[in-house]
Amino acid sequence: MAPVKNGRILFNERPEDFPVPGQHTIYDDSETIDLDSVPLNGGFLVKILVLSMDPYLRGKMRKVADLGDSFEIGKPLYNEGVAKVLRSEHPEVKAGDHIFCTLPFQHYTILHSLKDTNGARDVIVLHNKENLPWSAYTGVVGMPGQTAYFGWKEYASPTKGEVAFVSGAAGPVGSFVVQLAKADGLKVIASAGSDDKVEFVKSLGADYVFNYKKEDTAKVLEREGPINIYWDNVGGSTLDVALVNAARQARFIECGMISGYNLAGGDIIRNLSRVVWREIKLFGFIVYSLFPKYAEQFYEEVPKLVKSGTIKYTEDKFIGLEQAGHAMEAVQRGTNKAKAVIIVAED
Repeated sequence: MAPVKNGRILFNERPEDFPVPGQHTIYDDSETIDLDSVPLNGGFLVKILVLSMDPYLRGKMRKVADLGDSFEIGKPLYNEGVAKVLRSEHPEVKAGDHIFCTLPFQHYTILHSLKDTNGARDVIVLHNKENLPWSAYTGVVGMPGQTAYFGWKEYASPTKGEVAFVSGAAGPVGSFVVQLAKADGLKVIASAGSDDKVEFVKSLGADYVFNYKKEDTAKVLEREGPINIYWDNVGGSTLDVALVNAARQARFIECGMISGYNLAGGDIIRNLSRVVWREIKLFGFIVYSLFPKYAEQFYEEVPKLVKSGTIKYTEDKFIGLEQAGHAMEAVQRGTNKAKAVIIVAED
């Protein structure tokens, strides 16, 4: 077979605020690869099918990354995704297998180890007994779903009848948390950034959902609270208001702070003294730290719940690798409609 183009999304320039496709990220198709004859040297060649676009990737665009290593100028972006094995010389992987791991933003790549190249976790061979779409393994059955499931199990300590507040509730993490909280018998207050997103979160069973661009968060929490559990995907002024409206011994689960990702220095928090006076437990966590404790339980339970429709999810699909920069910008600006996934190729 003649060589084929191996398009890539390259990190081109560090942004000062929001990343712009064509400036901070560029699509490059100058490289080629011969899928039949490229040397594997004991590794395995994969075709990348789906890549995840997540808010935290903005932190990797900084010179000093918020999490892990920074993206390198002139090198491909990378994140978790699903790929199909085309050829293999590795004893534990065979042609036709589907894998989940950290992958470069390109069409094809060669892996040499089952250890994640960026140290997050081992490569997982997906069996997909429930026949879910491969994209689900980058969202509800992937890292975002694991973030919600692991964090809730570890830190929420819910009691039936308590009040939970979930910000960013229409996203892949927040929407899962809403459903976990309702399953535990909690009253759920949820915020989202558009009327369509509000309707989606209402469909998940949340008790009071509001568009934070139209309703004042402080007034909502004062009326519907006080809150016992705050799942924070936003940070900034929303976190500040939640501190004011927290019940005594509330649990704050700090998952993300996207309000400050594109601002130098982030937002100023003025009400941290409430952590003391209300005896608030403040938990920050990274999903990978909890993976060894909850991964087996997650993969046993969650795919079945998704297949049965017990756990609902939505996706915003960006078709084609060249759309990755647009997906990045949409996630940072909050204009994506749901969990952003990049469909790189068909199976």
